[in-house]
Amino acid sequence: MKTWKKLAALLLALSMAFALAACSNSQGGDGTAEPTGTPPVETQGAEDTQPPETEPADATDDPAGQTAEPAGDFTTVAQGKLTMSTNAAFPPYEMTTDSGDFEGIDVEIATAIAEKLGLELDILDTDFDSALLAVNQGKSDMVMAGVSITDDRLLVMDFSETYATGIQVVIVKEGSDVTLDNLGEKMIGVQKGTTGWSYCTDDYGEEHVTAYDNGLTAVQALVSGKVDCVVIDNAPAQEFVKANDGLTILDTEYANEDYSIGVDKGNTALLDAINGALKELIDSGKVQEIIDKYIPAN
Repeated sequence: MKTWKKLAALLLALSMAFALAACSNSQGGDGTAEPTGTPPVETQGAEDTQPPETEPADATDDPAGQTAEPAGDFTTVAQGKLTMSTNAAFPPYEMTTDSGDFEGIDVEIATAIAEKLGLELDILDTDFDSALLAVNQGKSDMVMAGVSITDDRLLVMDFSETYATGIQVVIVKEGSDVTLDNLGEKMIGVQKGTTGWSYCTDDYGEEHVTAYDNGLTAVQALVSGKVDCVVIDNAPAQEFVKANDGLTILDTEYANEDYSIGVDKGNTALLDAINGALKELIDSGKVQEIIDKYIPAN
């Protein structure tokens, strides 16, 4: 009997020990209980030993993936550059030197604007129509090519403040019977896409107008007798007459217009930056200095 009582006591002690062990394991053993202290190292899962995940880098942080260079509140189509589309056959506003470099009123003003914006000027030289389209196609930031503001252009472009005044004139051969009164009876050469083209087609009809890719080609057509006259801005007209014996300019002006810088419609941030730089250049007298360099007051 004593032996059985001893055995019963031993079994009771073992049962209490197992019960205590089970109570201890129920706290946090299945991962659902809140730990009350720092868990032992051996109980931490593998995921706890990994470094915290970092957010993926923004695509714009990668210079190789950038398509525009931030400069203040605006962007440009090429990194670190201000791209100007133009037609470099419109002296003295834009033209090429014998070495192939660009020069002219628009080129120097654009260079000064780019410098004020902390950018480098890049020039896209193409025909006049393509120069206008380039700002809408994301190929250039602005167009400067003796561009005047028209209702049609305002539909797709925004314009800066005026920086120069243009006068449309008529180039004829010396001794020609062409006058402003009989232009509608003649064949008129113009540069394609310009206001000269618009004015002449509106006034006299397309059958009396031949459009050329640039002013030089139109003047060559006049020299060879393919057209009777050329309507073009006075400044390049003076240059073409100097370079071609036997040509002259009619005394009466054909039209007056102002020149501005064109940007893509709605690109307000870039336009504001350009206008700010342009105003500084005008107020300082720099713009007039550039114009006087190419078009002397006399």
